[in-house]
Amino acid sequence: MTRQASLTLTVLCALAGAALAQQPNMPGPSPEHKKLAYFAGTWNSEAEMKPMGPFPGGKSTGTDRAEIFPGGFFLVIRSSGTSPMGPIHELEVMGYDAKEQVYTFDSFDNAGEHEVYKGAVEGDTWTWTGTSDFGGHMFKGRFVAKVVSPTVYTFRFDYSPDGTAWTNIMEGKATKKE
Repeated sequence: MTRQASLTLTVLCALAGAALAQQPNMPGPSPEHKKLAYFAGTWNSEAEMKPMGPFPGGKSTGTDRAEIFPGGFFLVIRSSGTSPMGPIHELEVMGYDAKEQVYTFDSFDNAGEHEVYKGAVEGDTWTWTGTSDFGGHMFKGRFVAKVVSPTVYTFRFDYSPDGTAWTNIMEGKATKKE
């Protein structure tokens, strides 16, 4: 490398460093984002599903492996388990939308379904609502999780044809393994 090329490279690197130093810092996670950390870890769950139309009721079990995504804004969950309808595999992403001031929940499963829920937390209770497709049947869904301790939460899932009168179709408990 010639002396001129070396000098040019040094000047360019200095200018780039100065430009980067003047850029605003990336924002960090808000207190709302940090609340998602409660769900980080490995959780085992058991639930009882009630029959709904052509779908059988029965026991459901699962394991969620959840971790905070780099940056601290999202929680990524990989779930697997069994239900009365067969094996369940899901990829879920939880976050917080500061513009709308709501928690977000996106779920993708082995049945090809993608569900989008929005929620809030009040005290020890998290509540998400959205529209679900259950075997081609569209309905409003509500998932409620109540924190019992640092290692236990209870949950339920309710449905409604129109989002006004809710019917419970699943109740369960999750226990943190690690």
